[in-house]
Amino acid sequence: MKTRRSFLTQILATGVAPMFVPARLLRSQTAPSNKITLGVIGTGAQGIVDMRAFLNHDDVRVTALCDVNTQNLDRAKGHIAERYGSADVKSFADFRELNRDASIDAVLMALPVHWHSIPSADAVLHGKHIYHEKPMGMSIEESKLVRAAVRKKNVVFQFGTQQRSDLKFRWAAELALNGRLGKLREIQVGVPGGKTMPAFPEEKTPAHVDWERWVGPAPMTPFSGEKLKRDNHENITNFSLGMISCWGIHHLDIAQWGNGTDDTGPVSVEGEGTHPDNGGCDAVLTWKMRFEFAKAAPITFANIGSMGLQMGARFIGENGWVHVTRGQISASDDAILRDPQSKAGTMPVKLPVSLEHTRNFVDAVKSGKKPVCDIETAVRSDTLCQLAAVALKAGRKLAWNPASEDFEADSEANALMAARPFRGDWKLPQIV
Repeated sequence: MKTRRSFLTQILATGVAPMFVPARLLRSQTAPSNKITLGVIGTGAQGIVDMRAFLNHDDVRVTALCDVNTQNLDRAKGHIAERYGSADVKSFADFRELNRDASIDAVLMALPVHWHSIPSADAVLHGKHIYHEKPMGMSIEESKLVRAAVRKKNVVFQFGTQQRSDLKFRWAAELALNGRLGKLREIQVGVPGGKTMPAFPEEKTPAHVDWERWVGPAPMTPFSGEKLKRDNHENITNFSLGMISCWGIHHLDIAQWGNGTDDTGPVSVEGEGTHPDNGGCDAVLTWKMRFEFAKAAPITFANIGSMGLQMGARFIGENGWVHVTRGQISASDDAILRDPQSKAGTMPVKLPVSLEHTRNFVDAVKSGKKPVCDIETAVRSDTLCQLAAVALKAGRKLAWNPASEDFEADSEANALMAARPFRGDWKLPQIV
Protein backbone atom coordinates (compact mmCIF):
# COMPACT_ATOMS: atom_id res chain seq x y z
CA MET A 1 0.00 0.00 0.00
CA LYS A 2 1.36 3.41 -0.99
CA THR A 3 2.07 5.96 1.69
CA ARG A 4 0.82 9.54 1.42
CA ARG A 5 4.35 10.77 0.66
CA SER A 6 5.05 8.17 -2.02
CA PHE A 7 1.69 8.74 -3.68
CA LEU A 8 2.20 12.49 -3.97
CA THR A 9 5.80 12.00 -5.08
CA GLN A 10 4.59 9.70 -7.86
CA ILE A 11 2.10 12.34 -9.01
CA LEU A 12 4.85 14.94 -9.36
CA ALA A 13 7.19 12.53 -11.10
CA THR A 14 4.68 11.37 -13.72
CA GLY A 15 3.10 14.75 -14.38
CA VAL A 16 -0.36 13.20 -14.09
CA ALA A 17 -2.66 14.20 -11.26
CA PRO A 18 -6.32 13.60 -10.49
CA MET A 19 -8.66 16.59 -10.49
CA PHE A 20 -9.17 16.05 -6.76
CA VAL A 21 -6.64 14.44 -4.44
CA PRO A 22 -8.34 12.07 -1.95
CA ALA A 23 -8.92 13.80 1.37
CA ARG A 24 -7.21 11.04 3.34
CA LEU A 25 -3.95 11.88 1.53
CA LEU A 26 -4.20 15.55 2.42
CA ARG A 27 -4.79 14.93 6.11
CA SER A 28 -2.20 14.57 8.80
CA GLN A 29 -2.49 14.11 12.52
CA THR A 30 -2.03 17.55 13.99
CA ALA A 31 -2.07 18.65 17.60
CA PRO A 32 -4.84 21.18 18.39
CA SER A 33 -2.25 23.82 19.29
CA ASN A 34 -0.81 23.60 15.76
CA LYS A 35 -4.11 23.89 13.93
CA ILE A 36 -5.01 26.93 11.87
CA THR A 37 -8.33 28.33 13.04
CA LEU A 38 -10.59 29.36 10.17
CA GLY A 39 -13.62 31.63 10.04
CA VAL A 40 -16.02 31.33 7.11
CA ILE A 41 -17.69 34.52 5.85
CA GLY A 42 -20.45 33.44 3.49
CA THR A 43 -21.90 29.93 3.75
CA GLY A 44 -23.89 29.82 0.53
CA ALA A 45 -23.20 27.50 -2.41
CA GLN A 46 -19.55 28.40 -3.03
CA GLY A 47 -18.81 28.93 0.64
CA ILE A 48 -19.96 25.39 1.45
CA VAL A 49 -17.82 23.92 -1.36
CA ASP A 50 -14.74 25.75 -0.11
CA MET A 51 -15.44 25.06 3.55
CA ARG A 52 -15.79 21.33 2.90
CA ALA A 53 -12.40 21.39 1.18
CA PHE A 54 -10.89 23.01 4.28
CA LEU A 55 -12.60 20.43 6.48
CA ASN A 56 -10.45 17.80 4.75
CA HIS A 57 -7.31 19.19 6.39
CA ASP A 58 -6.55 17.95 9.90
CA ASP A 59 -4.35 20.96 10.57
CA VAL A 60 -7.30 23.32 10.06
CA ARG A 61 -10.21 23.83 12.44
CA VAL A 62 -13.29 25.77 11.32
CA THR A 63 -14.28 27.68 14.45
CA ALA A 64 -16.62 30.43 13.23
CA LEU A 65 -19.29 31.03 10.60
CA CYS A 66 -20.89 34.22 9.36
CA ASP A 67 -23.98 34.59 7.18
CA VAL A 68 -27.16 36.66 7.09
CA ASN A 69 -29.14 33.59 6.01
CA THR A 70 -29.75 31.26 8.96
CA GLN A 71 -30.61 28.35 6.66
CA ASN A 72 -27.13 28.64 5.15
CA LEU A 73 -25.64 28.66 8.63
CA ASP A 74 -27.60 25.56 9.60
CA ARG A 75 -26.38 23.69 6.52
CA ALA A 76 -22.81 24.68 7.27
CA LYS A 77 -23.14 23.51 10.86
CA GLY A 78 -24.40 20.17 9.57
CA HIS A 79 -21.20 19.66 7.58
CA ILE A 80 -19.11 20.69 10.58
CA ALA A 81 -20.96 18.25 12.83
CA GLU A 82 -20.41 15.48 10.29
CA ARG A 83 -16.67 16.18 10.18
CA TYR A 84 -15.95 17.00 13.84
CA GLY A 85 -18.72 15.12 15.59
CA SER A 86 -20.13 18.37 16.97
CA ALA A 87 -21.59 21.60 15.57
CA ASP A 88 -19.96 23.59 18.37
CA VAL A 89 -18.93 26.64 16.33
CA LYS A 90 -19.35 30.38 16.75
CA SER A 91 -22.04 31.98 14.57
CA PHE A 92 -22.19 35.61 13.48
CA ALA A 93 -24.49 37.73 11.34
CA ASP A 94 -21.97 40.59 11.20
CA PHE A 95 -18.62 39.88 9.55
CA ARG A 96 -16.99 42.59 11.65
CA GLU A 97 -17.54 40.59 14.81
CA LEU A 98 -15.90 37.53 13.26
CA ASN A 99 -12.97 39.61 12.00
CA ARG A 100 -12.41 41.09 15.47
CA ASP A 101 -12.15 37.62 17.04
CA ALA A 102 -8.47 37.28 17.93
CA SER A 103 -8.74 33.48 18.14
CA ILE A 104 -9.24 33.22 14.36
CA ASP A 105 -6.10 32.93 12.22
CA ALA A 106 -7.60 33.00 8.73
CA VAL A 107 -10.86 33.60 6.91
CA LEU A 108 -12.57 32.19 3.88
CA MET A 109 -14.55 34.93 2.14
CA ALA A 110 -17.22 33.52 -0.21
CA LEU A 111 -19.90 36.21 -0.36
CA PRO A 112 -21.84 37.59 -3.36
CA VAL A 113 -19.60 39.81 -5.50
CA HIS A 114 -20.94 43.16 -4.26
CA TRP A 115 -19.73 42.15 -0.79
CA HIS A 116 -16.21 41.04 -1.78
CA SER A 117 -14.09 44.07 -0.94
CA ILE A 118 -15.38 45.55 2.34
CA PRO A 119 -15.36 42.38 4.50
CA SER A 120 -12.10 41.17 2.93
CA ALA A 121 -10.22 44.39 3.55
CA ASP A 122 -11.60 44.47 7.08
CA ALA A 123 -10.44 40.89 7.72
CA VAL A 124 -6.95 41.60 6.40
CA LEU A 125 -6.64 44.79 8.45
CA HIS A 126 -7.44 42.66 11.51
CA GLY A 127 -4.45 40.49 10.62
CA LYS A 128 -6.31 37.54 9.12
CA HIS A 129 -4.86 35.45 6.32
CA ILE A 130 -7.49 35.19 3.61
CA TYR A 131 -8.76 32.76 1.01
CA HIS A 132 -10.61 35.23 -1.21
CA GLU A 133 -13.22 33.99 -3.66
CA LYS A 134 -13.16 35.49 -7.10
CA PRO A 135 -13.63 38.03 -8.57
CA MET A 136 -11.85 40.71 -6.57
CA GLY A 137 -14.84 43.03 -6.53
CA MET A 138 -16.97 45.45 -8.51
CA SER A 139 -14.25 47.96 -9.44
CA ILE A 140 -10.53 48.43 -9.93
CA GLU A 141 -10.48 50.73 -6.90
CA GLU A 142 -11.78 47.93 -4.68
CA SER A 143 -9.19 45.48 -6.00
CA LYS A 144 -6.38 47.91 -5.32
CA LEU A 145 -7.65 48.62 -1.82
CA VAL A 146 -7.66 44.95 -0.82
CA ARG A 147 -4.15 44.66 -2.26
CA ALA A 148 -3.03 47.68 -0.23
CA ALA A 149 -4.40 46.04 2.92
CA VAL A 150 -2.59 42.76 2.20
CA ARG A 151 0.67 44.59 1.54
CA LYS A 152 0.30 46.58 4.76
CA LYS A 153 -0.42 43.60 7.00
CA ASN A 154 1.79 41.12 5.11
CA VAL A 155 -0.74 38.31 5.41
CA VAL A 156 -1.18 35.33 3.11
CA PHE A 157 -3.74 35.87 0.35
CA GLN A 158 -4.99 33.09 -1.91
CA PHE A 159 -7.33 33.93 -4.79
CA GLY A 160 -10.02 31.34 -5.47
CA THR A 161 -8.85 30.69 -9.04
CA GLN A 162 -8.48 26.98 -8.34
CA GLN A 163 -7.48 26.12 -11.91
CA ARG A 164 -3.91 27.05 -10.95
CA SER A 165 -3.99 23.94 -8.79
CA ASP A 166 -4.94 21.70 -11.74
CA LEU A 167 -2.17 19.94 -13.64
CA LYS A 168 -3.79 20.33 -17.07
CA PHE A 169 -3.91 24.11 -16.80
CA ARG A 170 -0.34 24.28 -15.51
CA TRP A 171 0.79 21.98 -18.31
CA ALA A 172 -0.85 24.13 -21.00
CA ALA A 173 0.70 27.29 -19.56
CA GLU A 174 4.16 25.67 -19.41
CA LEU A 175 3.88 24.53 -23.04
CA ALA A 176 3.18 28.12 -24.04
CA LEU A 177 5.92 29.62 -21.87
CA ASN A 178 8.56 27.14 -23.05
CA GLY A 179 8.02 27.76 -26.75
CA ARG A 180 6.70 24.25 -27.40
CA LEU A 181 4.08 25.84 -29.67
CA GLY A 182 6.53 28.23 -31.29
CA LYS A 183 6.17 31.95 -30.72
CA LEU A 184 2.75 32.74 -29.28
CA ARG A 185 0.56 34.61 -31.75
CA GLU A 186 -2.70 34.80 -29.80
CA ILE A 187 -4.53 33.47 -26.76
CA GLN A 188 -8.26 32.87 -27.08
CA VAL A 189 -10.44 32.78 -23.98
CA GLY A 190 -14.05 31.63 -24.05
CA VAL A 191 -16.46 31.56 -21.10
CA PRO A 192 -20.27 31.35 -20.70
CA GLY A 193 -22.19 34.49 -21.57
CA GLY A 194 -24.90 36.13 -19.53
CA LYS A 195 -28.56 35.16 -19.24
CA THR A 196 -32.03 36.60 -19.56
CA MET A 197 -34.79 36.06 -17.02
CA PRO A 198 -38.31 37.40 -16.55
CA ALA A 199 -38.63 40.19 -14.00
CA PHE A 200 -38.38 38.75 -10.49
CA PRO A 201 -41.61 39.12 -8.52
CA GLU A 202 -41.42 41.07 -5.28
CA GLU A 203 -41.91 38.72 -2.33
CA LYS A 204 -42.17 38.96 1.43
CA THR A 205 -38.76 38.53 3.00
CA PRO A 206 -38.64 35.22 4.91
CA ALA A 207 -37.64 35.21 8.56
CA HIS A 208 -34.38 33.35 7.89
CA VAL A 209 -32.94 36.12 5.63
CA ASP A 210 -31.74 39.55 6.72
CA TRP A 211 -32.34 41.20 3.35
CA GLU A 212 -31.17 44.64 4.48
CA ARG A 213 -27.75 43.23 5.33
CA TRP A 214 -27.66 40.88 2.32
CA VAL A 215 -28.04 43.90 0.01
CA GLY A 216 -25.62 45.88 2.19
CA PRO A 217 -23.67 48.47 0.16
CA ALA A 218 -25.56 47.78 -3.08
CA PRO A 219 -28.61 49.77 -4.21
CA MET A 220 -31.71 48.55 -2.39
CA THR A 221 -33.97 46.28 -4.40
CA PRO A 222 -37.16 44.41 -3.43
CA PHE A 223 -36.67 40.91 -2.09
CA SER A 224 -37.14 37.90 -4.32
CA GLY A 225 -35.98 34.41 -3.49
CA GLU A 226 -34.65 34.18 -7.05
CA LYS A 227 -32.07 36.85 -6.25
CA LEU A 228 -30.49 34.60 -3.62
CA LYS A 229 -29.52 32.10 -6.31
CA ARG A 230 -25.93 32.51 -7.40
CA ASP A 231 -26.69 32.03 -11.10
CA ASN A 232 -29.11 34.94 -10.88
CA HIS A 233 -27.41 37.49 -8.61
CA GLU A 234 -24.16 37.10 -10.56
CA ASN A 235 -26.12 38.33 -13.61
CA ILE A 236 -27.64 41.38 -11.87
CA THR A 237 -25.60 44.58 -12.07
CA ASN A 238 -26.64 45.66 -8.56
CA PHE A 239 -24.61 42.73 -7.29
CA SER A 240 -22.05 41.78 -9.95
CA LEU A 241 -20.33 42.67 -13.23
CA GLY A 242 -21.75 39.50 -14.79
CA MET A 243 -20.09 36.51 -16.42
CA ILE A 244 -17.49 38.77 -18.05
CA SER A 245 -16.01 38.84 -14.54
CA CYS A 246 -17.43 35.88 -12.59
CA TRP A 247 -16.50 33.33 -15.25
CA GLY A 248 -13.99 35.45 -17.12
CA ILE A 249 -11.55 35.55 -14.22
CA HIS A 250 -10.99 31.79 -14.37
CA HIS A 251 -9.69 31.47 -17.92
CA LEU A 252 -8.24 34.97 -18.20
CA ASP A 253 -6.14 34.06 -15.18
CA ILE A 254 -4.79 31.04 -17.05
CA ALA A 255 -4.16 33.19 -20.13
CA GLN A 256 -2.10 35.56 -17.96
CA TRP A 257 -0.19 32.58 -16.52
CA GLY A 258 0.75 31.14 -19.91
CA ASN A 259 1.44 34.56 -21.39
CA GLY A 260 4.08 35.33 -18.78
CA THR A 261 2.24 38.49 -17.75
CA ASP A 262 1.42 37.80 -14.10
CA ASP A 263 3.28 40.95 -13.08
CA THR A 264 1.93 43.28 -15.77
CA GLY A 265 -1.07 43.79 -18.02
CA PRO A 266 -2.27 44.88 -21.43
CA VAL A 267 -1.59 48.24 -23.04
CA SER A 268 -5.02 48.52 -24.66
CA VAL A 269 -8.50 47.03 -24.56
CA GLU A 270 -11.40 47.32 -26.97
CA GLY A 271 -14.57 45.48 -27.79
CA GLU A 272 -18.32 45.39 -27.93
CA GLY A 273 -21.14 43.72 -26.06
CA THR A 274 -24.89 43.30 -25.71
CA HIS A 275 -27.20 43.51 -22.70
CA PRO A 276 -30.73 42.23 -22.01
CA ASP A 277 -33.49 44.63 -23.01
CA ASN A 278 -35.51 43.90 -19.86
CA GLY A 279 -36.17 41.30 -17.20
CA GLY A 280 -34.61 40.32 -13.90
CA CYS A 281 -31.03 39.89 -15.16
CA ASP A 282 -29.36 42.94 -16.72
CA ALA A 283 -25.63 42.13 -16.82
CA VAL A 284 -23.73 41.80 -20.11
CA LEU A 285 -25.03 38.98 -22.31
CA THR A 286 -22.44 38.68 -25.08
CA TRP A 287 -19.10 40.34 -25.75
CA LYS A 288 -16.05 40.33 -27.98
CA MET A 289 -12.92 41.89 -26.44
CA ARG A 290 -9.30 42.29 -27.48
CA PHE A 291 -6.34 42.94 -25.20
CA GLU A 292 -3.01 44.00 -26.71
CA PHE A 293 0.27 43.64 -24.79
CA ALA A 294 3.58 45.42 -25.27
CA LYS A 295 5.73 42.30 -25.09
CA ALA A 296 3.32 39.37 -25.04
CA ALA A 297 0.65 37.73 -27.15
CA PRO A 298 -2.72 39.47 -27.58
CA ILE A 299 -5.76 37.95 -25.89
CA THR A 300 -9.14 37.57 -27.59
CA PHE A 301 -11.89 37.22 -24.98
CA ALA A 302 -15.52 36.43 -25.76
CA ASN A 303 -18.50 34.46 -24.59
CA ILE A 304 -18.48 30.91 -25.96
CA GLY A 305 -20.09 30.74 -29.38
CA SER A 306 -18.95 34.23 -30.33
CA MET A 307 -16.13 34.22 -32.88
CA GLY A 308 -16.19 30.42 -32.72
CA LEU A 309 -14.56 30.42 -29.27
CA GLN A 310 -14.83 27.34 -27.10
CA MET A 311 -14.86 27.10 -23.33
CA GLY A 312 -11.38 27.47 -21.88
CA ALA A 313 -8.05 28.97 -22.96
CA ARG A 314 -6.37 28.27 -26.29
CA PHE A 315 -2.70 29.16 -26.72
CA ILE A 316 -1.97 29.57 -30.43
CA GLY A 317 1.64 29.52 -31.57
CA GLU A 318 3.46 29.51 -34.90
CA ASN A 319 3.79 25.71 -34.74
CA GLY A 320 0.46 24.68 -33.26
CA TRP A 321 -2.00 25.23 -30.44
CA VAL A 322 -3.01 23.76 -27.12
CA HIS A 323 -6.50 24.13 -25.66
CA VAL A 324 -7.29 23.59 -22.00
CA THR A 325 -10.56 23.55 -20.12
CA ARG A 326 -11.71 21.80 -16.98
CA GLY A 327 -10.95 18.11 -17.24
CA GLN A 328 -9.47 18.24 -20.73
CA ILE A 329 -6.36 19.30 -22.60
CA SER A 330 -5.98 18.94 -26.37
CA ALA A 331 -3.59 20.10 -29.06
CA SER A 332 -3.44 20.73 -32.80
CA ASP A 333 -1.26 17.62 -32.97
CA ASP A 334 -1.33 14.90 -30.31
CA ALA A 335 2.43 14.58 -30.75
CA ILE A 336 2.83 17.85 -28.84
CA LEU A 337 1.38 16.24 -25.72
CA ARG A 338 3.08 12.87 -26.25
CA ASP A 339 6.56 14.37 -26.69
CA PRO A 340 8.66 13.51 -23.60
CA GLN A 341 10.20 16.99 -23.81
CA SER A 342 6.73 18.46 -23.31
CA LYS A 343 5.96 16.69 -20.04
CA ALA A 344 4.66 18.99 -17.32
CA GLY A 345 7.30 20.02 -14.81
CA THR A 346 10.27 18.95 -16.94
CA MET A 347 10.58 21.93 -19.30
CA PRO A 348 13.05 24.73 -18.45
CA VAL A 349 10.35 27.19 -17.36
CA LYS A 350 8.54 25.57 -14.45
CA LEU A 351 5.44 27.02 -12.84
CA PRO A 352 4.62 26.57 -9.14
CA VAL A 353 3.08 23.20 -8.33
CA SER A 354 -0.11 23.04 -6.29
CA LEU A 355 -2.13 19.84 -6.04
CA GLU A 356 -5.12 21.33 -4.23
CA HIS A 357 -5.99 24.99 -3.82
CA THR A 358 -7.04 25.12 -0.17
CA ARG A 359 -4.09 22.91 0.81
CA ASN A 360 -1.77 25.30 -0.99
CA PHE A 361 -3.23 28.17 1.04
CA VAL A 362 -2.82 26.31 4.33
CA ASP A 363 0.77 25.40 3.51
CA ALA A 364 1.50 29.05 2.65
CA VAL A 365 0.06 30.21 5.98
CA LYS A 366 2.24 27.73 7.83
CA SER A 367 5.41 28.39 5.84
CA GLY A 368 5.07 32.11 5.09
CA LYS A 369 5.66 31.41 1.39
CA LYS A 370 3.53 32.76 -1.45
CA PRO A 371 0.54 30.67 -2.49
CA VAL A 372 0.00 29.79 -6.14
CA CYS A 373 -2.29 32.80 -6.75
CA ASP A 374 -1.24 35.56 -4.39
CA ILE A 375 -2.62 39.11 -4.20
CA GLU A 376 -0.30 40.58 -6.85
CA THR A 377 -1.26 37.91 -9.38
CA ALA A 378 -4.92 38.12 -8.40
CA VAL A 379 -5.21 41.85 -9.03
CA ARG A 380 -3.39 41.62 -12.37
CA SER A 381 -5.67 38.83 -13.61
CA ASP A 382 -8.81 40.45 -12.25
CA THR A 383 -7.85 43.73 -13.92
CA LEU A 384 -8.49 42.16 -17.34
CA CYS A 385 -12.12 41.51 -16.36
CA GLN A 386 -12.42 45.04 -15.00
CA LEU A 387 -10.87 46.54 -18.14
CA ALA A 388 -13.34 44.65 -20.32
CA ALA A 389 -16.24 46.03 -18.27
CA VAL A 390 -14.85 49.58 -18.37
CA ALA A 391 -14.26 49.43 -22.14
CA LEU A 392 -17.86 48.35 -22.69
CA LYS A 393 -19.10 51.27 -20.58
CA ALA A 394 -16.83 53.72 -22.38
CA GLY A 395 -17.83 52.34 -25.77
CA ARG A 396 -14.39 52.83 -27.30
CA LYS A 397 -10.82 51.56 -27.38
CA LEU A 398 -8.89 52.46 -24.25
CA ALA A 399 -5.14 52.77 -23.66
CA TRP A 400 -4.03 51.23 -20.35
CA ASN A 401 -0.75 51.82 -18.55
CA PRO A 402 0.13 48.57 -16.75
CA ALA A 403 2.91 50.27 -14.77
CA SER A 404 0.77 53.03 -13.24
CA GLU A 405 -2.39 50.90 -13.50
CA ASP A 406 -4.55 53.65 -14.93
CA PHE A 407 -5.71 55.16 -18.20
CA GLU A 408 -3.21 58.03 -17.87
CA ALA A 409 -4.74 61.23 -19.25
CA ASP A 410 -8.15 59.71 -20.03
CA SER A 411 -10.21 61.23 -17.22
CA GLU A 412 -13.46 59.67 -18.42
CA ALA A 413 -12.04 56.16 -18.35
CA ASN A 414 -10.22 56.76 -15.05
CA ALA A 415 -13.52 57.77 -13.45
CA LEU A 416 -14.88 54.33 -14.34
CA MET A 417 -12.19 52.71 -12.16
CA ALA A 418 -13.79 54.11 -9.01
CA ALA A 419 -16.08 52.16 -6.73
CA ARG A 420 -19.70 53.14 -7.15
CA PRO A 421 -21.29 55.01 -4.23
CA PHE A 422 -22.10 52.63 -1.38
CA ARG A 423 -25.51 52.61 0.26
CA GLY A 424 -25.99 53.81 3.80
CA ASP A 425 -22.96 53.92 6.08
CA TRP A 426 -20.98 51.27 4.21
CA LYS A 427 -17.60 52.37 2.92
CA LEU A 428 -14.21 51.03 2.04
CA PRO A 429 -11.77 51.20 4.98
CA GLN A 430 -8.90 53.63 4.77
CA ILE A 431 -5.38 52.21 4.47
CA VAL A 432 -3.00 54.42 6.43
